[in-house]
Amino acid sequence: MFVRALGSRLTALLATGLLTTLLVTGCGQDDDDPPVAAPSAAPTSAAAPTTTPTAATSPTPSASPSTPAVDREITVTIAKRRVDPPTGRVTVGKGESVRITVTSDVDDELHVHGYDLGARLPAGVPGSVEFRADKTGLFEVETHDSELVLFQLVVR
Repeated sequence: MFVRALGSRLTALLATGLLTTLLVTGCGQDDDDPPVAAPSAAPTSAAAPTTTPTAATSPTPSASPSTPAVDREITVTIAKRRVDPPTGRVTVGKGESVRITVTSDVDDELHVHGYDLGARLPAGVPGSVEFRADKTGLFEVETHDSELVLFQLVVR
């Protein structure tokens, strides 16, 4: 009788552990379909991404309730399937706060690989994602529908 009670309790614990693991890891979530944020309402300037910020030309933006300060802001525009600035690499430091803002002339979706972030891009309306660059490596930033590579994000 003691062995049967112990076996039942062990089975219950294993089932509970398995269920907890599935819930925590996001059972059924597809890595190709990142969470999608609504587009931002406030347009930003069309500054080209650079690989290293300089204090003279890129002061740290001041914090405001609608636009929190970020360490690196990257802005991209897409018109007639042309990416501006042209596709290249953008390097940021590990731990930096990054905001990527994209404006497209057609409806699309922004996707940041490796971080599994996304944003809807209604035609003509900027869409943004913000995140802490806490993973090192090389990550593609692209659009889903038009399948354009916007740039490669290098986190060091």
